[in-house]
Amino acid sequence: MIRKVFKITKSRWQGDILMRLSPIVFSIAFALSGCMATESSRKIDTPQTAYSSSQPTQGSVSVAIGNFNNKSSYQNGIFSDGNDRLGSQAQTVLIAHLNQSNRFSVLDRNNMKAAQTEAGISNKSRKLKGAEFLVSGDVTEFGRKVVGDKQLFGLLGSGKQQIAYSKVTLNVIKVSTSEVVVSVQGAGEYELSTREVLGFGGAASYDSTLNGKVLDLAIREAVDKLAASADAGSHLASLMCLI
Repeated sequence: MIRKVFKITKSRWQGDILMRLSPIVFSIAFALSGCMATESSRKIDTPQTAYSSSQPTQGSVSVAIGNFNNKSSYQNGIFSDGNDRLGSQAQTVLIAHLNQSNRFSVLDRNNMKAAQTEAGISNKSRKLKGAEFLVSGDVTEFGRKVVGDKQLFGLLGSGKQQIAYSKVTLNVIKVSTSEVVVSVQGAGEYELSTREVLGFGGAASYDSTLNGKVLDLAIREAVDKLAASADAGSHLASLMCLI
């Protein structure tokens, strides 16, 4: 009899403990599930020139890419290592947008040694095409700034804006005469804004991707102007008829 009462009491005691621990165990399991690593991915459409969807023009101008230098104060301080990373990045973007505009036949001179090696391996003769024009460029302005504001000394909220600005210049040079036949400029600005009100809202740390985005935007703007000048019958467009 005593053992039976003890078993009943023990089972009730265990059940009571389980009932009390269930919310705690559930909370811990829920918290741990939130700490688990998650992975996701998505495709992002890359911006292209306004002429990328147009039909290629007949007799497109053959152009080679010249120097593209960073002439701004960005990464050109006394502690700079001398490597023009911004100019190299701008040259890569320029080649892509010129080719996507369907107005130019872009000749790659940076990989000539590698192309020669591959041609030798396959025993193929090379017939290089000369460019009628040379496109050179400079990053004339580039910078970042952070702007903040507070409403009623911060009691009604505060905000922060990360702003990146870039300006580039492109010169089209006639190879036979070294004459600059067309010059265009492009500029762009990217802004990332965050705002917090009474503890609610978002915050963002330094976003380095704004540098590449604003540089791409400025070069894209310059290439659009260059393509537009060709379609509008500028000096470059008149030379296209002679090629």
